[in-house]
Amino acid sequence: MHRDLGRLRKNGKSRHAATQRIDSATKCPLDLRLRNKITEPDSRGPPMSQMQKDRPWLFRTYAGHSTASASNALYRGNLAKGQTGLSVAFDLPTQTGYDSDHTLARGEVGKVGVPVCHLGDMRALFDQIPLEQMNTSMTINATAPWLLALYIAVAEEQGADISALQGTVQNDIIKEYLSRGTYICPPEPSLRMITDVAAYTREHLPKWNPMNVCSYHLQEAGATPEEELAFALATAIAVLDDLKQKVPAEAFPAMVGRISFFVNAGIRFVTELCKMRAFVELWDEICRDRYGVEEEKFRRFRYGVQVNSLGLTEQQPENNVYRILLETLAVTLSKNARARAVQLPAWNEALGLPRPWDQQWSLRMQQILAYETDLLEFGDLFDGNPAVTAKVEALKDGARAELAQIDAMGGAVKAIDYMKSRLVDSNAARIANIESGETTVVGVNKWQQGEPSPLTAGDDAIMTVDAAAEADQLARLAAWKAGRDAGAVARALADLRAAALSGENVMPASIACAKAGVTTGEWAEEVRSAFGQYRAPTGVSPNPSNRTEGLDDIRARVDEVSRKLGRKLKFLVGKPGLDGHSNGAEQIAARARDVGMDITYQGIRLTPDEIVAQAAEDDAHVVGLSILSGSHLPLIAEVLEKMKAAGLGHVPVIAGGIIPEDDAAKLRAMGVDRVYTPKDFELNRIMADIADLAEPKAVAAE
Repeated sequence: MHRDLGRLRKNGKSRHAATQRIDSATKCPLDLRLRNKITEPDSRGPPMSQMQKDRPWLFRTYAGHSTASASNALYRGNLAKGQTGLSVAFDLPTQTGYDSDHTLARGEVGKVGVPVCHLGDMRALFDQIPLEQMNTSMTINATAPWLLALYIAVAEEQGADISALQGTVQNDIIKEYLSRGTYICPPEPSLRMITDVAAYTREHLPKWNPMNVCSYHLQEAGATPEEELAFALATAIAVLDDLKQKVPAEAFPAMVGRISFFVNAGIRFVTELCKMRAFVELWDEICRDRYGVEEEKFRRFRYGVQVNSLGLTEQQPENNVYRILLETLAVTLSKNARARAVQLPAWNEALGLPRPWDQQWSLRMQQILAYETDLLEFGDLFDGNPAVTAKVEALKDGARAELAQIDAMGGAVKAIDYMKSRLVDSNAARIANIESGETTVVGVNKWQQGEPSPLTAGDDAIMTVDAAAEADQLARLAAWKAGRDAGAVARALADLRAAALSGENVMPASIACAKAGVTTGEWAEEVRSAFGQYRAPTGVSPNPSNRTEGLDDIRARVDEVSRKLGRKLKFLVGKPGLDGHSNGAEQIAARARDVGMDITYQGIRLTPDEIVAQAAEDDAHVVGLSILSGSHLPLIAEVLEKMKAAGLGHVPVIAGGIIPEDDAAKLRAMGVDRVYTPKDFELNRIMADIADLAEPKAVAAE
């Protein structure tokens, strides 16, 4: 499987011959499939006239699972179907800097993306895919320097011209502290590594986007349009302020032009369309006024998009097809604010891992819009529209006010606590509006009766990760470690540590580590050792909020149970494993606080031992576990076992996450008292369940 395209060149064959290799899945040469060579969006010529069609955006599908070889087969299949760029999803151990054999990686390997532990994995991931012809987006942040180093090393093996490589590493750490949770180090050294990557690509990969400012997860965490605009732009400002010290003054405008964005488009597509136009205008303003960038092409707001996954519903999931289409229109209808790359979720992502057919359906949606409609034949449809202009100006004013607040605090890095608390509050307001019915979600809080969906019927309606994939990954990792030059590994790691401590750019040492056979966990351990680790704020204040509407009855119920218990009902919220999606846990903790419970919520990435120890220290009445990575079965089983061993087997446990009904039944059989999934949007009902479970009589009856 691990064929090396570089060998063909060494044997006297040209690089073109390497790319002519026949793809076994499609029986056609890869370079024929990719004959319309992908170029970065900003390399396009001047806008075409209305008599000609504009070039469509890049079509991507965010994908990766199980193993590198399985993901490679998926990528080649998607390319054969007309996808024009790759978007790589990495698993949580890879994102957080652990090898697949680490204790914290148990149950997480290959679940939400592909595991990449070393050069051999990266080689297998892109086997038979000529990287010089590809435009690759890698959704990687804390370990971005490392994954880019592996990518460069594989491209060199293929014989590629490194300066011709095109693509993006997301490389946005600030949003990890705010909304996604796959950070490693404190903010300052993390910012330093972001700009190290940018400075390196300026010199060696001039067509590569070194950073993708990601507002996508900000909206997923509850951000209003104004907050999404402001927090993303504040992040970009923090990066550019630091980068300005690392590149020659004459090269800085071009580096500004290489910063790209990755945004979210929600269902309120008129507002979202206006948000994108506001992004374009605000970014132009910042580049011109703050950084003095005169060339218009370097002030261009270049962005890719994945439309909203937060709004995908478990109930009546076929409705998600319409949601995805409408959200796509928000980032394609306005030519002057059109996305340069679009990746769409699958209709059933609220249920589990999409199948190749589900991903194909989303790809076809893009292709029909781009090639069957006349959208690309016209100029901007909204210029001069008074309603659009007014909304754009209102959004810009709101974003400027937020930016001023962040500037007054010293910039994005200093304002992380503030931004996190704003997101938690905004998300609480969003959920409250759905609960009250002020916001309608079809099939969820209105028109809930419907016909059973034939799309969800059958045992294979949702793809599952092969249970043997983790064992296979561990075996190959052990073989890799056994077969490498231990001395070369030690020397490369020593050089990496020296670079990190001295302030030298970490990219050259990282590339040397990749070639020496260093693993992801070993690279990250050196980074942790040099820079330290970090625990981000939870955004959940210990003080109750001012939101009281609709809480009187449940507050009375909690007070009643607390009186019977002889103290405040103690509720512990824990997130075991590496899953950093904390929005649900935060909202459960905040609502529990607001209804009068005594809560403990320490944030993400806790071990089962830490959760059990905290439950014992708190003498918790109920323990809630939140996992959205698909690792609920092994992790919750481990927590339950350790609770029983610690004499806490009598404490009720509830669980929440994206949990299929078959798995929910298994959890209940293990002893989990309640299981909640995205369809359980009524938080007060969950609070009532917690009160019932904590009531002394209820516990005694069990």
